Amino acid sequence: MRHFAELLDRLAFTRSRGARIRLIGDYLDRTADPDRGWTLAALAGRLTLKPARPTAIRALIGARTDPVLFALSYDYVGDLAETAALMWPEPLRAMPDVEGLRNDPGVTLTQVVDTLMAAGSAARAMDDIAGWMDGLDTGGRRVLLKLATGGLRTGVSTGLAKAAFADWAGLDPAEVDEIWHAVAPPYAALFAWAAGTAPRPDPAGLPHFRPVMLATSLDEGDLARLDPADFLAEWKWDGIRAQMVAEGGAIRLYARSGDDISAGFPDLVAAWPFGDAVVDGELLVMAADGLPRPFGDLQTRINRRTVGATLLKRLPAHLRLYDLLSVAGEDLRPLGFAARRARLAALVAEHPAARFDLSPLIAFDDWPALAALRRDPPSATIDGVMLKRRDAPYSAGRPTGPWFKWKRAPLTLDVVLMYVQRGHGQRDHAQPGHAQPGHSLQSSIHSDYTFGVWHGPVLVPVGKAGSGVTDQDLIALDRWVRDNTIDRFGPVRAVAAGLVLEVAFDSVQPSPRHKAGLALRFPRIARIRWDKPASEADRLEDAARLMVGADTHGD
Repeated sequence: MRHFAELLDRLAFTRSRGARIRLIGDYLDRTADPDRGWTLAALAGRLTLKPARPTAIRALIGARTDPVLFALSYDYVGDLAETAALMWPEPLRAMPDVEGLRNDPGVTLTQVVDTLMAAGSAARAMDDIAGWMDGLDTGGRRVLLKLATGGLRTGVSTGLAKAAFADWAGLDPAEVDEIWHAVAPPYAALFAWAAGTAPRPDPAGLPHFRPVMLATSLDEGDLARLDPADFLAEWKWDGIRAQMVAEGGAIRLYARSGDDISAGFPDLVAAWPFGDAVVDGELLVMAADGLPRPFGDLQTRINRRTVGATLLKRLPAHLRLYDLLSVAGEDLRPLGFAARRARLAALVAEHPAARFDLSPLIAFDDWPALAALRRDPPSATIDGVMLKRRDAPYSAGRPTGPWFKWKRAPLTLDVVLMYVQRGHGQRDHAQPGHAQPGHSLQSSIHSDYTFGVWHGPVLVPVGKAGSGVTDQDLIALDRWVRDNTIDRFGPVRAVAAGLVLEVAFDSVQPSPRHKAGLALRFPRIARIRWDKPASEADRLEDAARLMVGADTHGD
């Protein structure tokens, strides 16, 4: 457990993807089964334990420390597990063996997982957790409590975890991706395959995920070297990429990451019409007029384990089909896109279904004609154009040349900073040269920013962002926040309305959860407008004019 916590700490302070992959590989080298299998599951987000309630953790630490001091510390740190780990009293040792303690890993990750699974929930294992806490250092305690409460955030995506395993094992990442759902934690068969002591796990007959093919961003200067006759074009719909698989009598819906999201879309699974097949498409929710609803409506259905009847009726799921990867056991990925598309069109025509349709192609003669269509799409839920070479096979990853995404330019608004909070997890979206603090730095640096626009004389929140700022900006913003705090709400600070941020975003969506009635999608900080008075920031009506699915915004 100690070594697992050390790995997470080192990953938190390592920005380079290559360096993070090497860190994970080194860990796999020096860790035995099944600990390394459970670690891989935790990094990939596939370690699921029944969590303890925060009240159980409060009771645990409350019996060992002053409650007033804990409350003050928790208010400052802003994270229950981290506060408890920091304040946990060191056990008295009659004859401390410093070198022995340093080399003793204490409780193993496997022991923790086995105990919590056997107990049924972390709440029933509090005595064990207390004993483990006594044998761990602060980092180990923090990770243990995060596991127990279900709040462990490793800062590693599923894709990075799989890539690290493939690199360590010397295997093709696409092969690892394809068999990932044929093995289960702690991945004994996966490690046996890597060691050469067992064959590659066979996903045949299982509804397994196929590694997706991704597009590269198109610069308009690239068009001069491309022949329009070589490409087919279709709209880039504003949903989420999804793959639907029906094999061996089972049906699964996967996000492009390979995560199984079937439970959140039972209406789509129940409506599957195509027999044994694997399709690639865009997951949407549809309005009564047959047009896709704004992305914000789709968000209400994403990441749900169960969906109520009211939501199923109000926001019906729909899959707009792009590609056909397999049908009746025949792998179509080696075929060119035009050939696969023809097979898909025939399949859809043979099995018409209300919840599945074929993404329409865009007719165009040359690039200027397509550019004009891109500027004026037929639906507000289109955020660009996709270009796909007619002869391109379906290749895993992001090959350069066969597929391009030609997105619309991002929108921008000048907003006013309203609230700030210390960050709680790894900021995977940080770019080279941009801030990416680990958990210990985030306990003192404010890095999550809530901002708003003017509605009459008051500010109303429209979004929250934590990306886009450089290291220097992060420190300057933190200094400004500390000098301009006017109120506190636990870990959140309210600041004076004096700092303008220019934020870039993809779209404005209706949002009943926000007082403004709208919210920005994928906001990121473009720059800090130190030069601009807050009174000159944008207003609610400015944001409303950009809103998807609405022409006006009422009071």
